[in-house]
Amino acid sequence: MHRCLVTVSALLALATPVFAHAQELVQRNFPAHALRGELVVGVAPEAHLNGKPARLSPGARIRGTNNLLLVPTAVTGQKLAVHYTVEHLGLIHEVWVLRPDELAKRWPKTAMEASQWVFDPVAQVWAKP
Repeated sequence: MHRCLVTVSALLALATPVFAHAQELVQRNFPAHALRGELVVGVAPEAHLNGKPARLSPGARIRGTNNLLLVPTAVTGQKLAVHYTVEHLGLIHEVWVLRPDELAKRWPKTAMEASQWVFDPVAQVWAKP
């Protein structure tokens, strides 16, 4: 019995880095109306988006690099490279903290850029026509 527990524990220890790495390789699908920016969460719901004061919506969702939800206090004071959406009242509603591979892809920072570029939702890439 003891030997079996040791074997299972060893296998789990070896599988954890593989699982974590596999999660990083999963492509996350961002909506076409999401923009790229820099977010600093203060005392929620206060924040700074691209250096300007902003607010998180009451139902705001912040997803970490592993796509799991984060509470605002987990990232308070950190400068985060993100994709974000804004609700109809102008409050930040959805936020995805970007991984290096996602950050390397071109993404619009303003609504004007988004209106002039072409989005491929399957490949999750933007192109200038």
